[in-house]
Amino acid sequence: MKNFTALVISILGGSALYAQTDMHPITTGVPFLTIAADARSAAMGDIGVATTTDAFSQQHNASKYAFATKDQGFAMSYTPYMSKISSGMSLAQVNYFNKYNERSAFSVGFRYFGMGEVTYREDYNSIGATYKPSEFAIDASYALKLSEKFGMAVTGRFINSNLKLPDTGDGDALSASTFAVDISGFYQSDRMSFSDFDGRWRFGFNLQNLGPKISYSDKPTGDFLPANLKLGAGFDFILDDYNTLTITTEFNKLMVPTPPADVTDPEEMRKYNDTGWFKGVFKSFGDAPGGFSEEMKEIAWAMGAEYWYDNTFAFRAGYFNENKNKGARQYATLGAGFKYSMITVDLSYLFSTSKINNPLENTLRFSLTFDLGRKTYPKG
Repeated sequence: MKNFTALVISILGGSALYAQTDMHPITTGVPFLTIAADARSAAMGDIGVATTTDAFSQQHNASKYAFATKDQGFAMSYTPYMSKISSGMSLAQVNYFNKYNERSAFSVGFRYFGMGEVTYREDYNSIGATYKPSEFAIDASYALKLSEKFGMAVTGRFINSNLKLPDTGDGDALSASTFAVDISGFYQSDRMSFSDFDGRWRFGFNLQNLGPKISYSDKPTGDFLPANLKLGAGFDFILDDYNTLTITTEFNKLMVPTPPADVTDPEEMRKYNDTGWFKGVFKSFGDAPGGFSEEMKEIAWAMGAEYWYDNTFAFRAGYFNENKNKGARQYATLGAGFKYSMITVDLSYLFSTSKINNPLENTLRFSLTFDLGRKTYPKG
């Protein structure tokens, strides 16, 4: 069971398990929580903490809902995973938000990661039983404008991971559950006039997945959740009534302790595994074996651009970069969107630029958004 769980975490994280080498990637439990499920974000290098509000803000920065220009929205997305070697793995998501007055909004979301069918055999000649491991998360958020330009949100999340192959005899539970919270903030300036265009600034942050470890047994140790700090900034170039170009950049830092330099040392690994999640959040900013330079390598960055014509057609591009010793996820993304009446369709595509294969390489992601609102709020 432990080997199977480690394999899943390695696959989802896009990295391997390393011994005493220069590579010190940080692995966590339920890494599906870090995958951008919607095609709009995916098309811009998986950014979303400081982009304009949409129905998928639940995953990236729920405080953006307080700045929504419509009072209701519903969205769904589907992402095939490792489509080159498996037809059964996928990530699906549904979200709903309701901005019930000019200052407040609530939202709910559901994410499901299915791993297809797994055949378990006691030995080569035995008749295997088929299981369908899966993971899911249920979210609920409340967002509030603290001023005309700044808002915050709190998100509660229930997480369930069912990776256990039954009857393996190791005494582990069939599934594991835990909870987490997000604390986020969003700033959006008023529309400003420049010489040849108008513009608008946006800034955002999100402290994600803060919560107890997830464990598949009654043992005190478990896997850290992918606690993550997101910081982002963006600017809208409003060229005229028909053309808008948005440039956004984002930085990500896992708030999870860095494993020891030698993961084969049982004493060092015992100390690492005994670290509590709360202590681990603060420890993560200064515990890298290589000192400050390695801490800086643990910060991934991304940039994205989005062009809208007449609020009907959108074209997007982005790039994501993670240090080669911290996972080596490096990829470019492209995408497009089309809005007609109350429906918006978004698509995205990923091109890996790293020597490490990306599970989402050459994968087409699809999202659908429904504008259910009857009220319209000013954008600012």
